[in-house]
Amino acid sequence: MNKARFITLEGGEGTGKTTNLAFIKECLERHGQRVIVTREPGGTPVGEKIRAIFLGEGDVSPESELLLVFAARAQHLRDIIEPALASGAWVLCDRFTDASYAYQGGGRQVDNTLILLLEEMVQKGRKPDLTILFDAPVEVGMARAKRRGGSDRMETEDLKFHERVRMAYLQLAEQNPMRIKIINASRPLDEVQASIAYYLTSLFES
Repeated sequence: MNKARFITLEGGEGTGKTTNLAFIKECLERHGQRVIVTREPGGTPVGEKIRAIFLGEGDVSPESELLLVFAARAQHLRDIIEPALASGAWVLCDRFTDASYAYQGGGRQVDNTLILLLEEMVQKGRKPDLTILFDAPVEVGMARAKRRGGSDRMETEDLKFHERVRMAYLQLAEQNPMRIKIINASRPLDEVQASIAYYLTSLFES
């Protein structure tokens, strides 16, 4: 219980990451943990400026997208994630490097070897202890995203893009079954949160 843990939330658009973020934070705090909540891209003043470019309007090349998000990630690790973990706090992050493999690797079809190179350079071995992957059919997620309004540059991509993102996430989960836990996000919220609580309990007991 004294070891700080790094938990990330992943998933396509409209799968419920933001909805469940507060629930997860509350679960962790009930177990006596100090929790730092953050997000990617972003999390730092520099990262938030990069986020505005990353999600804003304009024609950004796939390679530029990738470099932007890793620039934000480098700052994020140095200024927020590593200091928090070193202090004993648990870090709860909305997206991390799995999103780069899913969106830039899967969606934009950037070569994964380039992503891996940047991962090794920036993260120096740092990986999440647990990743919760919220999964739902693309049509379901996109319908939810549209209902909340204010679409960003990623949300306005076509369904084929989002299908590639979903398939990339599922492939990552298949390759990393001990770390990445898939939750069926098309179920009712109480069932989704029961699954989340189960995986968090397993983490507390490990």
